[in-house]
Amino acid sequence: MDAVRVALLREVLAGTEWPGATRRFAGTLRSSVLPHGGGLLLVGTAEYEPWHLAAHLVDEAAWSGTPELTPTLVRHGARPGDPAHLAVGLGRIEAARRGETLLVVAPDAPGAPLLERVHDARRAGATVLALDCGDRDLHAMAHEALAVPSEPDLDLDTVQHLVSAAAGENSLPSPRGRRQLRDRLSRLADQLTSPPPARW
Repeated sequence: MDAVRVALLREVLAGTEWPGATRRFAGTLRSSVLPHGGGLLLVGTAEYEPWHLAAHLVDEAAWSGTPELTPTLVRHGARPGDPAHLAVGLGRIEAARRGETLLVVAPDAPGAPLLERVHDARRAGATVLALDCGDRDLHAMAHEALAVPSEPDLDLDTVQHLVSAAAGENSLPSPRGRRQLRDRLSRLADQLTSPPPARW
């Protein structure tokens, strides 16, 4: 989703809790990975893999000059013969340690096997974040959680767009000047999507 669409989406959701909630969650995500130089693990459920969020975080990491936001996608069905970026299985969660961040995206109940691994990662010192439907067990383990209720106007995919965009926007300035270009594009998007001035 490009900057103009994100700006439009924020405008539609203005007056609700979502622009602020997604920025806060993105701030927690950013602050958990930047000081450690990365170590972001991204996992979904057995039925749902967060490919889209992984792709957006990769884009935001590149555009904002913060490679720490680039996630490792952990897959339930990873096979040894898969390409390297798709071959990371659930064992990677068990190996998570202090300084790493585990982001769990779950549109439905995550299930006992995943919850056990998340619990082990937290016990080993990893920071656990949850973007989900409000699962009580997952929230009990998470350091920070954002629950997306079932609403006709909002879904988990939309919230993922807002979180990934906010994670890139609020990053530290890039020494190569990419940040200034991104800021200019963001301001331009805001100008293009703002209503025309009232004429009396």
